[in-house]
Amino acid sequence: METVTRLWEELMDKVASVDFWAMIGFAVLKIIVILILARIVLKIADVAIARALSHKAMRMDERRGNTLTKLLINVVRYVVYFLVGLTILNNLGLDVTTLIAGAGVAGLAIGFGAQSLVKDVITGFFIIFEDQFGVGDYVMVNTNNQVVGTVMEVGLRITKVRAYTGEVHIIPNGQINQVTNYSKANSLAVLDLSVAKEEDLGRVYQVLEQVGKQAKEEIDTILEEPAIAGLQMFGASDMVIRMTVECKPMEHYGVMRQMRKMVKEAFDREGIEIPYPKQVNYFMSAELPTEAQQASGQKVAGQA
Repeated sequence: METVTRLWEELMDKVASVDFWAMIGFAVLKIIVILILARIVLKIADVAIARALSHKAMRMDERRGNTLTKLLINVVRYVVYFLVGLTILNNLGLDVTTLIAGAGVAGLAIGFGAQSLVKDVITGFFIIFEDQFGVGDYVMVNTNNQVVGTVMEVGLRITKVRAYTGEVHIIPNGQINQVTNYSKANSLAVLDLSVAKEEDLGRVYQVLEQVGKQAKEEIDTILEEPAIAGLQMFGASDMVIRMTVECKPMEHYGVMRQMRKMVKEAFDREGIEIPYPKQVNYFMSAELPTEAQQASGQKVAGQA
């Protein structure tokens, strides 16, 4: 009981001391200054990294520049947060050296059990190093579930992909088995155009060639003049003619929509018929009875 009373008195004396509160106030002030400085450092680092990687001297395309910018900004933030945490703990009177040594031993023990995390980081490193895909690329990622969309962020541990309908998929890099990148090379627009069987193929080809030249002049995403591959197939009432158009990556959908509109207008202008289902009916007329049949009283097909 005496020990408890003595400890309580010592605590109250310390709380009532002006030096104690001055020390607390000074520590809080230093922590606030540290946080403000960390915020300023992060802002300066963000701007410096963005400018450095966007400079023409880097000879880097925009897609890869955006990927490395996001990655380096995240790395800088992790480092700054770690240093700020250590500085705050040091100002609170904790032995940072002992804490770091203990964290190293604990990290080694955790590392043996966190093999999936190590796999994520190693896979993420090779994704960035080999430039398999980057921010802004349209990809299909094969994991447990197939994900298709635009890459928002590529980190050492995770990759964020935004689907066409707006969902954001966060994928651990270690789960990425295969990636199909649609933004690496030029796209090929393939148009299968149907015309009536009665149309002259030579005339149809001439009209399509004119449309191709017009499209090359008016649509800036087309790289080469559209080519007519030829007669693709016959249908019940139509002929299918295939055209191919080389265009910029991921622009083939828009090119196909615009060219279909131009082909429809050209067909209407030139009087080329678009196929529609046709039906032909044959009517068999009844044979008239001959005089001999009338005389013999034979019945004739179609006669009542």
